[in-house]
Amino acid sequence: MQLFLRLVRALWVFGLIFLSYMLQLGLGGLLHRWERDPETGRDKKRLPNWLHRRRKRVDEVNAKRLLQATLRLRGVYIKLGQVLSIMGGFLPRVYTKELEQLQDAVPPRPFHELEPTFFEDFGEEPDELYQVIAEQPIAAASLGQVHEATLHDGTRVAVKVLYPGIREVIKVDMRVLRLAIVVYKWFVPVQNIERVGDALVDLLERETDYLHEAQMMERMSANFAQAKDILFPEVVHELTTRNVLTMTFMEGLKINRVEEMPALGIDPHSVAIRLVESFYEQLFVHRLFHADPHPGNFLVQAGRKPNRPKIVVLDFGAISEVRQELVDGMIEILQGLFDEDGERLLRGFYQMGFASREANRELLEKTVYSYFEKLMRIQDRTPGALMRASQEDLEQLADPEVAREELRELMRSVDYPDGWFYVERASVLMFWLVGQIDADVDAMRIGFPYVMPLVMQKRSREAAEEKSAAPEPLAAPAV
Repeated sequence: MQLFLRLVRALWVFGLIFLSYMLQLGLGGLLHRWERDPETGRDKKRLPNWLHRRRKRVDEVNAKRLLQATLRLRGVYIKLGQVLSIMGGFLPRVYTKELEQLQDAVPPRPFHELEPTFFEDFGEEPDELYQVIAEQPIAAASLGQVHEATLHDGTRVAVKVLYPGIREVIKVDMRVLRLAIVVYKWFVPVQNIERVGDALVDLLERETDYLHEAQMMERMSANFAQAKDILFPEVVHELTTRNVLTMTFMEGLKINRVEEMPALGIDPHSVAIRLVESFYEQLFVHRLFHADPHPGNFLVQAGRKPNRPKIVVLDFGAISEVRQELVDGMIEILQGLFDEDGERLLRGFYQMGFASREANRELLEKTVYSYFEKLMRIQDRTPGALMRASQEDLEQLADPEVAREELRELMRSVDYPDGWFYVERASVLMFWLVGQIDADVDAMRIGFPYVMPLVMQKRSREAAEEKSAAPEPLAAPAV
């Protein structure tokens, strides 16, 4: 019965949001007028100014409505809200601004609700499994929460516990999400946007399997075994199941508490640089990366010198592998940005799979080049400057004076590549986090040493392929 009521509440909220936009569209259809654009010679639809203002108000009301519903429903909706908060390319800024509050504002559950999980998985109560376990959590997330504990041998550990019944809740919530995606696609016809839903289902399945998370923790740790400044917890296997993950406790300062770093002998600029370096290494060297790099998943410790900090990595439920096609495309795009080569950037765009089969190539290439030219005019390419520039471009694209037909045609030309969900999520979150720590760090330039060896490998591979595909020269005729 509770799951049914949850489904009804979610459908009610999404229904209100949907109807408010349908009303806005209806008013636009009734009250518009056509005017000839003197530059293009095309007829463009014009709406009254008060209707534009009403649209902004509708966005504001619905963004708050979505945030309140998310906090009330909790669980998967908080996870979904966190994902949507960084998808600035698909949602109005007012939505992402409201939903950003979900990155840290997750209320915990009482410990007594979690106690049955220990007995079901281990046949013992928590106070029997651990010498001491704190009932007040040190961290709470959308799917589970973390408690500090001490093993019987005195080892200090962190115990991550999955919320009871969360897997059943996910199944119900995903029905609503898939319906919402269908409705969203009607407004914004991005090809294969359904992959966002598929990726979220996959992500939730992995994040609700702590045995899988333990494996990913050990793989990531092995990848950075030679790096003494990137630290990982160790799994306590005998106290780990699909629902409970026990790991060594890691000390440190939350990575976004920048103002406290100097007093601890930590240089924030060095923290930001090392964070970016580790991310590029994950993407382009190991091809295994942390897809949820928000502030709660990193701690920082003082090193031997202020410019040698240590970074602690936490939460490995969203670890993902990056496909070769995406890596090759990203290399082309980054090389295009380094060389200010629009042709190479466009080639990377196609290689990653962003162009749909029905793409209007002329319109798509025109748009890509337009963004590229704007980016090249930006002298300051630090995270803060790029975020501001990107938002201005998005606002221009969303300008109501842009022909709706052209915008829909552009959206139909864009595909959503398989695997891009995780890379986009990780990249946006990572560079947003770096900007919070030190907005003056040039993240693209830091990536140069990691990308260039791959560029050379890719060029050598392509040259070898061209050579093998070349026709054999004809034998000279006998004299």
